[in-house]
Parts: sequence; C-alpha cells; structure tokens
Amino acid sequence: MLAAGVVRGFAHLSIGVPCPLRAFTGVPCPLCGMTTSVSAAATGDVVSALAANPAGLIAVVVAVALLAAPRKTSVDLPRWLLPVSLAAMWVWQLFRFHVV
Repeated sequence: MLAAGVVRGFAHLSIGVPCPLRAFTGVPCPLCGMTTSVSAAATGDVVSALAANPAGLIAVVVAVALLAAPRKTSVDLPRWLLPVSLAAMWVWQLFRFHVV
C-alpha cells in the first residue's frame, strides 16, 4: 500500500472512490482525505499530507517503521486508542469542512 501511495503521488493520479457518507449527507467521514494524505506523505509533501488528513502522515510513518523492523509482526495498542483516534479525526474533519 505504501508503494501504491508513492506511485499515485508521483503520477498525480486523481483516482479514488468518493466518500459515500459525504456524497449522501454532506458530512465527511473520519477517513476523508486519507488517500490524498498518504500519497502526499509518501512523496514527501508533509504540508499537503497534514492538510488532507493528519492521520495519513501517521499511517505512513507507522508503515515505514514496520518495514524498518521486519521482525516486528504486530503492534500492541490500547483498546481505547482506535475509537478515540477516529473521534478526533471526525471532529477535525467536521471543522475542516465547516460542518460544525
């Protein structure tokens, strides 16, 4: 997936599936902008990655860290981290798109 992000970023491809939640309701989902963010981060454009969705930059950093540590097969995270992260991403998206 990291390689696909790099290829997409350097090829300036604008392919992707529109967010169904945003298409039907106008409300962005927590993951809106992730494809753009990962592609920008994978090509080194940190500013664009942060503007699209900060979680994309985090995803690329984690992917690179896992590639650098090939013996590491899993990452143990607290159970509360995923729902709290998704909630924070959604709040950020709502403010970003001026829905709130």
